[in-house]
Parts: sequence; C-alpha cells; structure tokens
Amino acid sequence: MQDAKNNPDLAKYVKNWGCKDDSGFVAILESSNQAVGAAWLRLLTGENKGYGYVDDRTPELAIAILPQYRNQGIGTQLLIHLLAAANKYYPSVSLSTRATNPAFGLYKRCGFEVVPGSGIINRVGGISLKMKIDF
Repeated sequence: MQDAKNNPDLAKYVKNWGCKDDSGFVAILESSNQAVGAAWLRLLTGENKGYGYVDDRTPELAIAILPQYRNQGIGTQLLIHLLAAANKYYPSVSLSTRATNPAFGLYKRCGFEVVPGSGIINRVGGISLKMKIDF
C-alpha cells in the first residue's frame, strides 16, 4: 500500500481512502491476523481518472495479494465477494490490466470482458487493456 501511495501513477487508487464511493474487502490470515490481500473499488472521475476509466458511473477495481499467498484462491474469493456487493450499487465495474497478467484469466472467469479498442502501451512497454463487467 505504501508503494502505491508513493507512486504518482498509482496513488489515486489508495490515497485518502474512505471517500463516499470507496468499498472493498481485506483477506486476513486467521492464524496470525495478518492481512494477505485486498480488493477494492474507487470511483475515479474528472481529472482523477484511472487507467481503467470507462465512465463516471463505473468504479475501478484494484486487487493485491501478497506474493506468497497467490494462487491459493484468495483473489478469487475477494473478487467474488466484491462483485456481489458492487452489483447492488453500480451498473458495472472496470479495471486495467497488463495482457500478460496471470490474473487476466481470473477476470475473464468472473465475467469481465476486454473493452474493444482499449489496448495501449503501458509504462513498462507492454500492452495494457481495460476490462469491464456489466451487471
């Protein structure tokens, strides 16, 4: 989280958390009470648009799992719970992801579709795509 706050390109996803339209879930390891992952939504509009911006009514998804806890279903469970809550308040949810992101398959399995024409060269020279799920 601190890394994102210190990166001007990513700070908008975490800075001043707790605004009216912010929502999310945290995965806690029961044995140690340690946070091991989180998935959250922010409505980023106007000059604060994020990489996954599609319109002013669609919040953007962000998700992070500590490396040693990936590929254990934690991200899937976080995403399922977040989308179940989001469909009560929003018409859709969007995200931006690198085409090579291992989570790309997870997003597709959960119902996200690539926004046509959204592919761009990202800051590290790869391809990033917007994805969206409509409820």
